[in-house]
Amino acid sequence: MFSVVEPRRLYRQAAEQMRALIERGEFAIGDRLPAERDLAEMLGVSRPTVREALIVLEVEGFVTIRMGSGVYVSRRNVQRISLPASENVEGPFELLRARSLVECAIVEEAARLARPDHIAALDKNLAAMATALDDRPEALSLDRAFHTTVAGIVANATLERFVGELHDLRLTPYFEKLAGYFENRHTWHSALEEHRAIRDAVAAGNPTGARNAMRVHLELAQRRLSESFGEEAEKLSFDERKPAVVP
Repeated sequence: MFSVVEPRRLYRQAAEQMRALIERGEFAIGDRLPAERDLAEMLGVSRPTVREALIVLEVEGFVTIRMGSGVYVSRRNVQRISLPASENVEGPFELLRARSLVECAIVEEAARLARPDHIAALDKNLAAMATALDDRPEALSLDRAFHTTVAGIVANATLERFVGELHDLRLTPYFEKLAGYFENRHTWHSALEEHRAIRDAVAAGNPTGARNAMRVHLELAQRRLSESFGEEAEKLSFDERKPAVVP
């Protein structure tokens, strides 16, 4: 029924296999797809990869995700949206891994170089974000601004632009759909508190503390995007991006 996917753009390959089965009628309209853990085992990938694939299929109109219940095959007349070619679309966990590698190094250096005016800019951002927790577009913009402001402390235009571009990858139908499930006032408040911890370490001139605070922030951001659609949530780490070994 399924074959183990190759380790390139795993979530897109997993989506292609599930899409083909739906189009062939092996899953009827209204059928519930197998549980995430079962799909992961069948495809030889991690559960986060399965979740990424399911979001692709929902954006395209092949399935409907019902939180706490599961994933169901949609009616054939659902309007479908084609996503860009797979080589141009990163999944959220791949993006967060890249951000962790880049931004942890940046904030460590920022903690060595920060001046009072830099801290004042971070404080202004945090105050604005505290009033925007119910306004996702504004919170998203302020979230981006916080991270680019941190990068700006290093005074390297390439790094500042690169961090901004990484954040802008979230502005796609795929990420909008994912965010619709897992972003809310509570998650934005959590992100705000994590930003404050980063700010405090930078203001204290503590490179190790700043790096750790950024790492924790991005790991928790991943966890917020890793809630199960129909099963109990699990503790995740970046290493779970690796495909499972299937005999």
